Amino acid sequence: MKVLIIGMGYVGTTMGVVFANAGHEVTGLDIDEGKIDSLKKGKLYFYEPGLQEMLVNQMDHQRLSFTTDTKKAIENHDILFITVGTPPLENGNADLTYLKKVAQMIGRFKNREKTIIVKSTVPIGTTSKVEQWISEAGADSNPVNVAMNPEFLREGSALQDALYPDRIIIGSDNKTTLKTLHKLYQSFSCPILKTTAMAAETIKYASNAFLATKISFINEMAKLCDTLGVNIKDVSKGMGLDDRIGPHFLEPGLGYGGSCFPKDIKELLLTADTYQRPLHLLKEVEKINKNQSSYFIEKVKNSFDTLEGKRIAIFGLAFKSHTDDTRESVSFPIIDQLLEEKSNVVVHDPVVQLSKDWVGKGVQQSSDPYEAVKGCDAILICTNWPVYKELDWERVHQLVKQPYIFDGRNMLEAKKVKDLQFHYKGIGYS
Repeated sequence: MKVLIIGMGYVGTTMGVVFANAGHEVTGLDIDEGKIDSLKKGKLYFYEPGLQEMLVNQMDHQRLSFTTDTKKAIENHDILFITVGTPPLENGNADLTYLKKVAQMIGRFKNREKTIIVKSTVPIGTTSKVEQWISEAGADSNPVNVAMNPEFLREGSALQDALYPDRIIIGSDNKTTLKTLHKLYQSFSCPILKTTAMAAETIKYASNAFLATKISFINEMAKLCDTLGVNIKDVSKGMGLDDRIGPHFLEPGLGYGGSCFPKDIKELLLTADTYQRPLHLLKEVEKINKNQSSYFIEKVKNSFDTLEGKRIAIFGLAFKSHTDDTRESVSFPIIDQLLEEKSNVVVHDPVVQLSKDWVGKGVQQSSDPYEAVKGCDAILICTNWPVYKELDWERVHQLVKQPYIFDGRNMLEAKKVKDLQFHYKGIGYS
């Protein structure tokens, strides 16, 4: 099938590569010439494991191409995916500016019947608005069939999630549209749920809200375990062995971040308040997550008379490992709090480059973790990059001024680093 994907962010690019890999002829469209020029050269402009190689492979097989020619791309395709961003506004609502512009472009340039699939995460009820925006902008009277097909990609494992999804959700009231999408996904071996567009939109938000709830719950339990002297890892493992609970998203740490959970939680809370059905539990989930970095910093402060003048190494800037995304990363509020304490901060991340704004605030960056820890009074692990687990911690001990490790991801073996004479504290684990 010939597929056009509008919006070459990490979702659009990943899905384009995967659809091409499934045998479809895919064109990626974006108005950002820099992105398209990079992709045309076979160069991924963001970091996502495994995607670069598959991108080049599909281009070599001539199943994947890229363009900035909006009119021609829309005219030449009958199946159009919308994967543009819906970032949060200051009030927490999703910004639908880009989505509306795409809908209006489709309306202006459509020359025959089209199937439009919204894959962007949008507020509940938005898919019907897309159809309205297309119709209002269009001079062509041919119908458009609009469906909602939410994405469930995790940054850092987006390619695997797209290749081997655990479910595919298709939302539309049009039987022909449902058949078209089912055919598009026929090579994928996972359950396909056909439902309404509003149900599909709600499934996306409800899924992320539930996962965020698990994260905040286990972080609350970790705080209690800190007080009780109980190992939270044992608690998590014991809980996860229950099939009704499962082991996933029961790893305590510094909370959730990234481009999805924080934004989606805010949007769902606002939607619920609009309909006068407030989600009290979810409000607490958000509150717990916001306070997690402060709890971590208190652990650090309680170990020293003062943090003023202390040299602190921050390990990790990305909101999670295997991505260069720093949106809602907990590392930055932690750095901010350390600067307020007048600490000297040096950071390391294997992928992320510190912005000029942070350098201007006096934050240093080292490309070598061993250089970063030289003369440090404390090491704070904020991102669970495997490289930190693999460090020669005996060598690190020789380089630091004071041997303090605060492991915000509970990724090190407490006994092993304690045997090296480190003072080690995790979250509910020490």
